[in-house]
Amino acid sequence: MVHNNGIYNTASPDRYMLLKEFAKKNKQHPTEAEKLLWESLRGKNLWFKFNRQHIVGDYIVDFICIEKSLVVEVDGGYHSEYEQIQKDEMRTESLRRMGFRVIRFANEDVYGRIQDVIDKIKEELFK
Repeated sequence: MVHNNGIYNTASPDRYMLLKEFAKKNKQHPTEAEKLLWESLRGKNLWFKFNRQHIVGDYIVDFICIEKSLVVEVDGGYHSEYEQIQKDEMRTESLRRMGFRVIRFANEDVYGRIQDVIDKIKEELFK
């Protein structure tokens, strides 16, 4: 999982360049909920380094703490639609098979209960 230059490699090599462009766009245009949560996660504010819009396998995850194998996803309204729920469950299971724990929060959780979200992330970091 680590290149010889010390950089973490979690991406599928054959899809990396395509996903890298999407990840770059996502970083440039985060949702308001992602911006708000990133302010709490960045710079080891929770004692561990997080990356945002990070490529894992064939996915771009919202936030990841590689050291603790923790993925944090922030879901907008369309994630409550049946088809997207199914896709999210498959994505979560795939990430779990790769060794990651996944926690999800709705945008409304981040807006209305940011401290509860942070507390849950802290709890997961120290498991």
